[in-house]
Amino acid sequence: MIEHQRALVVDDHPVVRRGLSTLLAEEPWIDEVVEAASADEAVREAVSQRVDIIAMDVTLHDGDGIEATSRITRVRPEAKVLILTMSEDEEIVANALRAGARGYVLKDTDPDTIVDALKMVAEGQVVLCPKVSTSVAENLRHTQAELPPPFDQLTPREREILSLLARGNSNAKIARQLGLSEKTIRNQLSAVFMKIGVSDRVQAALRAREVGLG
Repeated sequence: MIEHQRALVVDDHPVVRRGLSTLLAEEPWIDEVVEAASADEAVREAVSQRVDIIAMDVTLHDGDGIEATSRITRVRPEAKVLILTMSEDEEIVANALRAGARGYVLKDTDPDTIVDALKMVAEGQVVLCPKVSTSVAENLRHTQAELPPPFDQLTPREREILSLLARGNSNAKIARQLGLSEKTIRNQLSAVFMKIGVSDRVQAALRAREVGLG
């Protein structure tokens, strides 16, 4: 059971932002709710406040919530993002998932359902609203099922880092390519090694190549 989560609500409409913040503040698994009204503020708050779960609007006055999601997940890959928007466009859905979002829910969804979706995302699940086309959902499931256990348990960022390692890249080079610190890469690789049951880089690279990563 999840608990002690710090949430961030990102929306440039004060009524929407504060309404969702109020609902989340009443949840027993939420310790604190932080708000942001812009993309830059969202990135800043996500990093400085070390939030765990984020409700991210797509259209912000200073930029794109999907681009902000990408910036956040690069620095804090452990943060889980649920995209909130009025659009059902499949390309936006795909871009959101590629940016590292864990879910996509329409704004006209019942508020309690949005809170439930955020909780599911916080628990590590992927959430797509029913109105999102089945082709997108099927594509997501296919992507997740491409790798055999235990590799299917890796996050998209962990797969990316492992793939770069398998191609012979050093931690420093991986960090430069992904815009992350070497410490973050080391921490991510430690988690990867534990998940796939190896103890060093050579074993990780060999196993990754066996399943097509690298």
